[in-house]
Amino acid sequence: MKSEKNKINRITKKEGLKLLKDSDLLGLGTMADNVRQKLHPKGIVTFIIDRNINYTNICINRCAFCAFWREEKDPEAYILDKKTLFKKIKETIALGGTQILIQGGLHPEFDINYYVELLKSIKENFNIHIHGFSPPEICYIADKMGFTLKKTIKVLKEAGLDSIPGGGAEILSDRIRKKLSPKKIGKDRWLRVMEEAHKLGIKTTATMMFGSIEKPEDIIEHLDAIRKLQDKTNGFTAFIPWSFQPGNTELAQRTAYSVQRKNALRRTHHAVRYGATAVEYLRALALSRIYLDNVPNIQASWVTQGLKLAQIALRFGANDFGSTMIEENVVASAGVKYMVSINDILNSIKGASFKPAQRDMYYNIIQSY
Repeated sequence: MKSEKNKINRITKKEGLKLLKDSDLLGLGTMADNVRQKLHPKGIVTFIIDRNINYTNICINRCAFCAFWREEKDPEAYILDKKTLFKKIKETIALGGTQILIQGGLHPEFDINYYVELLKSIKENFNIHIHGFSPPEICYIADKMGFTLKKTIKVLKEAGLDSIPGGGAEILSDRIRKKLSPKKIGKDRWLRVMEEAHKLGIKTTATMMFGSIEKPEDIIEHLDAIRKLQDKTNGFTAFIPWSFQPGNTELAQRTAYSVQRKNALRRTHHAVRYGATAVEYLRALALSRIYLDNVPNIQASWVTQGLKLAQIALRFGANDFGSTMIEENVVASAGVKYMVSINDILNSIKGASFKPAQRDMYYNIIQSY
């Protein structure tokens, strides 16, 4: 937890906003890299071998930025059966995997019994870390059962849940959330899930999806909310910023239609740009490292940015290369598919003049290369 002395020297929201909007890119990167070097002086960049398993794509939230969800009657809708699930886990372990990231849509027929049975069946058959169920899923279960968040998380923990991913955060600004995902939980409930998990001894990650409709002020609001909760609980192991991928999403289609109508009336044509540019990604990443002085690890997102930009990110504050992503479906559904091997990750880290090391969820080193 950040000491009171160090808190005095941290940047303010106003200073953070100025850095995000007006600072020289390379200067901002240097600032972030200096922070990284102080926190991680040995030049080690970590990664984890895991698999992202989505147990269903049926979801009642229907977020405008998501291309993954399907209605229950959609021909592409699915619920993963146990045989397929276990096959995926066996493959993960065979490839040296130590963790599965298990998430899914909010299925209208699932209650807590489904999730408990799912967790128990995995733990009974495999020795693997379960990083699962983001705050929207946990809130959905709690509401359906009439449980408190604390009771819901406790039941899931007892069934085998080891840690919680930071999904569903997007931008922690209710102004933005109401436009992107009006059916999803608000900022306060997302933070509440994480706080309750931390109190129960469950470590979590935090994420941020930017490059959709937010403004720089919203990014600062998001980072400040994470920093304040981390001051209180010290339960976040890492922060992962990634950019909106517009392909096949309702948000992109909705915006394109609106702009086309306006341009038709004006008899002009302007290209519609979605997502964040490489420069905007690096700015957000660097500011995350500077602002989140109490979060130990910042992850580069090769899944959305590709390996080359992820390499550059290692000089803009990131000290972690994330997961090998043996399987990834959500970002892929938006048309972004960067598939890499362990050797690709090792070579990328070494090529950026860092020392690669495999880690677990808690950033314990499993193997150095």
